[in-house]
Amino acid sequence: MKKRKLVLWVVLIAMLISIAGCGKKADTKDDNTKDVASETDDSKGTEKDNGNEQIPTLIWNTVGNGMPTNYDKWQAHINEYLEEKIGVHVDVHVIPWGEWDDKKSLIVNSGEYFDILFTNEGRYNAEVKLGTFMDITDLLQTEAPDLYNYIPEDYWKAVSIDGKIYSVPTYKDSSATQYLVWDTAMVEKYDIDIQNLKSLEQLTEPFRKIRDGENVAPFKLYKNGLDYVYVNYDSMQAGLPALGVRFDDENMKVVNTLEQEDVLERLNILHQWYEEGIINADAPALDEQSGYRVAFIAQGWPSAAKTTWGPNTGIDAEAVQLYDTIVSNTTVGGSLNGIYSGTKYPEKCIQLLDLINKDSYVRDAFYYGLEGDNFEYTSDGKVHKNNSDWNMAGYTQGTFFNVTQEDIAEFNQWDEVKELNANAIPSTLIGFSLDSTNIENELAECRAVYLKYRSELTTGAKEPSEIIKNINDELDAAGFQKILDEAQKQVDAFKK
Repeated sequence: MKKRKLVLWVVLIAMLISIAGCGKKADTKDDNTKDVASETDDSKGTEKDNGNEQIPTLIWNTVGNGMPTNYDKWQAHINEYLEEKIGVHVDVHVIPWGEWDDKKSLIVNSGEYFDILFTNEGRYNAEVKLGTFMDITDLLQTEAPDLYNYIPEDYWKAVSIDGKIYSVPTYKDSSATQYLVWDTAMVEKYDIDIQNLKSLEQLTEPFRKIRDGENVAPFKLYKNGLDYVYVNYDSMQAGLPALGVRFDDENMKVVNTLEQEDVLERLNILHQWYEEGIINADAPALDEQSGYRVAFIAQGWPSAAKTTWGPNTGIDAEAVQLYDTIVSNTTVGGSLNGIYSGTKYPEKCIQLLDLINKDSYVRDAFYYGLEGDNFEYTSDGKVHKNNSDWNMAGYTQGTFFNVTQEDIAEFNQWDEVKELNANAIPSTLIGFSLDSTNIENELAECRAVYLKYRSELTTGAKEPSEIIKNINDELDAAGFQKILDEAQKQVDAFKK
């Protein structure tokens, strides 16, 4: 009972902060325009005769591995280009993964000024309901018609709420394909037949060999745990993994995922791994994912092992697909950028999002970093990466399909992504959008319950049946049944 009271107080305080934040949005706009002459004097040490024209600097909050060490040089470089193309500057705030949930909630609820905010299906619907994002349905047609036509119609439908568009989806591996990524050296050293390892259960013995031989935890996790345990379920963009419908369930039954055999089986294996030292003991307390890992699960495409996962972790890597490729509102919603409802520069914001999706030079700068420092263009029009120091998360920014091909690849890896998208299995719920109007308070409280236990549950730190009983008791007290009933009612109406 004490825990329930505590949760209710937390939700009440969050609601009061939220209300205060909404009220402040109209009058807390910082003046983020800069006089061109003064900015160039301060930041680049050069003078530029642009008179007194005001060039807005758009604040773009996103997530990644923190601010790149050469960010200031990069910003000066890209701002010069952006100023020439669309008369705008940008200031990207890259918030570390471990701080993202808390910092983003603070930004959304406090009324802190920004212009563009990265978001995803977990919080998108709630943020739209809160008034965080601008309705850009008409703005897309007037300011960025090429962008609107470039992204497939189904993707716009997937991010529409009540028929209105509140974000620009990132056109990329928007279907979801999960891979198990391996350190090739460990695979060869322990003679592991990775092509035939397609389930968590099958991985136990190989992981034991590596643990014993290397004296390391081969499957390292951090406090966000392994969301792969819910891979069979469409979460309906509710931001609550305990709620879902199986992608392939033609009856579209809304269930508590924590009570499903397939989820329980994966959670039990994680707990077994944690007890045996296959998962690192400090996983529930780690804010960030460590760089090197023997093996990990990630969403991507086959050659990402060579172009992305390997370079990012300092190894030669190879990957094996673990599950069918699925496309759903949830997978499309994995990377979205919304424009702040209180922005002073809506036209400039949509022009910037248009540019990053249509201009390869801008896209490369955000994806690869600073030309000359982080990468070089080769004589045959490809990109050679000089290092892996660029910390921005490329998947959060814009389409993959105008990113220049790397010179280490014999073919364009983005063609693989297009093929995955084309052959993806659609969720039975694709096109469905959960209207949370009547259950938002219950969802907020249930999300708080889930987040309280997420680390211990999805890192394997606690015995699943024990911790799930506690979660379910608190979910029930927080109104989970009302959420189930409302979601099922809407899904049933969608089926007709």
